[in-house]
Parts: sequence; C-alpha cells; structure tokens
Amino acid sequence: MRVGALEAGGTKMVCAVVEVDGGTSWEILERVSIPTKTPQETIPAMVDFFKGKGIEALGIACFGPVDLHRDSPTYGFITTTPKAGWANCDIVGPFREALGVPVGFDTDVNGSLLGEATFGGAKGLENSVYITIGTGVGAGIMSNGRLLHGMLHPEAGHVTLKRHETDRDFACNCPFHDSCFEGLAAGPAIEKRWGRKGTELAGRPEVWELEAYYIAQALLDYIMVLSPEKIILGGGVMHQPQLLPLIREEVRRQINGYIRTAQMENPDEYITEASLGDDQGILGACCLATEAKACHYSS
Repeated sequence: MRVGALEAGGTKMVCAVVEVDGGTSWEILERVSIPTKTPQETIPAMVDFFKGKGIEALGIACFGPVDLHRDSPTYGFITTTPKAGWANCDIVGPFREALGVPVGFDTDVNGSLLGEATFGGAKGLENSVYITIGTGVGAGIMSNGRLLHGMLHPEAGHVTLKRHETDRDFACNCPFHDSCFEGLAAGPAIEKRWGRKGTELAGRPEVWELEAYYIAQALLDYIMVLSPEKIILGGGVMHQPQLLPLIREEVRRQINGYIRTAQMENPDEYITEASLGDDQGILGACCLATEAKACHYSS
C-alpha cells in the first residue's frame, strides 16, 4: 500500500510517501522537511507535496495538545499549544478535503511508539512507553496492546518533579508549571539553565548528571504507574551518547531495589534508545494511515 505520512513537529514538518507491507517492511519513496511557520504558509505547502502522489491514505502524527475524539466538533485540531499561531488549528480537515483519502490522526509521540511497536524495539510487547526529549517532552503509551488516549491523551512531559538540591533557583521553562519534566529537562530548559545549547555542552558532566536525575525521576513515575515492559527514549537531547547510561544508573538508584523483575535486572535492554533512527515517527504515521483506510472500508 502506498500511503502518505506526516510527522508534524513544532520546528519542522516531515512529509513522506511510503510503500508499506503490513508490519513487516517499508520503503520511503520520497521525503521532504518543511519548516513549521504559520498554518497559512505551512499547511498548503504540505498539501501540495502529497497531491498527485497516488497515496491511498494519510497518517498524521502531530504535536499537541490535540483533539482525538471523533465525535468532537474540533476533532483533528491542535488545541491549546503554546506554539504561536497554531492554537485551535484544524490540521486534519485541509488534507481530508484536498486529498480525498482517509486520514489517521494521533499525537506525535503516540505515532513514534506505534512505529516502534510495529516495526522496531517494542514489537511484540503489549505495554511500552516512548518518550521524546527535545524541544519539548512527550510520551506515547501502549497499555494492553492499545495506545492510551482517555480524557485527552497522555501529557507525561508535565508530571511534577522534585528539584535537585543544586537546581532550586532555576526558573522552570514551562509557562504553566514551576517544576515539570518539560520545563526542567527539555532542550530549551538546558539552554536556559546553562546559557548554551546541549550540543555545545557535551564535555560538561554536571549538565548530563542533572539531566539524568530529572529524566530518571520521571521514568520512575511511569514505571510505578504503567509497569511498561520497555521504555524507549528519543528526541534531540538523547543524541548525547553519555546520557543513556547515566539515566539507567539513576533509575536503578532511585528505585532502590523496590521492584525486582527481569527487566530491571537488564537495564540495557529495558531502557533503550529508539531502534528506527529518526524514522519511528514517519513509520508510526504510516500505521495511522493504514488503520484509517481499514476503518474506512469496514464502515
């Protein structure tokens, strides 16, 4: 099946045309990255990319918050995002109208988890978590084989964390909360705290020890509440190779022997990096597209 895939991010929109064969194989035929400017500039450029490509369905994995309730008048909208110009924006409607194909829709992190669960490191597992730590922090959650939605969808980047004793005076970078995961540990928080981007701080161990403390504390919460069989970490902040071992060790320290399972005994296999490079979001969007087409035919 030839499908369109859109990984809609706050910095860039990645659009791709992909040939997929169930959950076994894929080939990305064409891909383009479009800067996330205003909806008036960005959405028509994306629609134009997909026109005439012969796609049978489109999947959109989008930054949020978004409205995922199909019976809602704002289904397919980005809602209360702090991204300037994108609040209350209908992102699904223009594609559905212009392309005339079924459109699947979910959060960007649920899309990334769906990609990993279908093609990558979470394949065969019914309970897993994918966390992206980059410009923001978000998590996709699969529980008993299904993506978690609920009242809205998981906003796990905004769980409240205990401040490190050396970081009590830092002004949290989140406009809504004073000590949340995203506001303390996302890329912009690193830059605000240390005065330089994370890519320029690779040789500063104190930066990554503090980062590991906050990430591990959030993972501890997810482990206790969700009991995932695997945790996958992605996003730009995780491109620092020294960070993942620090996180694993800090999780072990904070759990303090309370949970004893095979997974906890093998942290290198339990807390891992994304297995699909940077393609997990696009491949998850492909899955959303194929599901949308199947639902369209079944209805």
